[in-house]
Amino acid sequence: MNYIVLDLEWNQSEEKSKENKQIPFEIIEIGAIKLDRNRNVVGEFSQLVKPSVYSNMHHVTKNLVHINIEELERGNAFPLVLNDFLKWCGEDEFLFCTWGSLDLVELQRNMKYYELPPLSNKPFPFLDVQKLFSIQFEDGKQRKALEHAIDLLEMEKDIPFHRAFSDAYYTTKILQRISGEVLKRQSYDVFQLPKRKKDEIYVQFDTYQKYISRDFKTKHAAMSDREVRSTRCYLCRKNAKKTVSWFTLNGKHYHCVSHCPEHGFLKGKIRLRKAEDQRYYVIKTLKLISEEDAERILEKKLSHDKQIAESKK
Repeated sequence: MNYIVLDLEWNQSEEKSKENKQIPFEIIEIGAIKLDRNRNVVGEFSQLVKPSVYSNMHHVTKNLVHINIEELERGNAFPLVLNDFLKWCGEDEFLFCTWGSLDLVELQRNMKYYELPPLSNKPFPFLDVQKLFSIQFEDGKQRKALEHAIDLLEMEKDIPFHRAFSDAYYTTKILQRISGEVLKRQSYDVFQLPKRKKDEIYVQFDTYQKYISRDFKTKHAAMSDREVRSTRCYLCRKNAKKTVSWFTLNGKHYHCVSHCPEHGFLKGKIRLRKAEDQRYYVIKTLKLISEEDAERILEKKLSHDKQIAESKK
């Protein structure tokens, strides 16, 4: 399997009132590096995209990437550049690798705008190198800028940042430093959600399980779904009894605690997200925790319940 390290630059409207809601960010450059299964560089791709939505450069984009409209006018239209890019990716199996998750979202949003065939009709795995860097070299939670990562690893900065190819180049250098064990921590792109219940995604990692639901019309419908609320132990597949029922502090993230007689306490976390079509979907994780961690979550729920009760007096 190959790795395609992808980076994009995009432009946007100077005036919010003139923004095209279907394509708020128009791709103006695609840069990529292809690695083989051993993460050796085997190919490079770099093309400018001729704009068709925004005819003026946003001042931030112009100052950051140092591209002007005259240069972009010499590029090809997005459908042609994308066709070249996908041909370059090749027919062999590959995994996209990006610094963060936004590039894949904007790539697919631009493809949808031009009515091009989707990359996939369901969620697909990719490597979020920004996340993997944090897991291996920092606390696993914070997400830092690409240049910060290069500085931390004391790598040479031999070409300027903030162009698609150069940022793909630096992302590649970091990817080559990620251990094989951390590399297993794949992310999932959810631009295309599961269409049916039987297509929902279940992914087993070393210390937790991730579930990606189909879409629902409302938040209530999502949170009322039996599978969304379930807390089966991901090790023995048996139902775990809830000791702290699902609760939320902000209406977006829900938490619970369940107990498996064989494997102990499980922390459940639901992130409620809005899909492109304004419907809702769920990303749920289940993870084994200590009894002390379970107690802390219970205390948080009790404190929250007390605040709600007092506010109603």
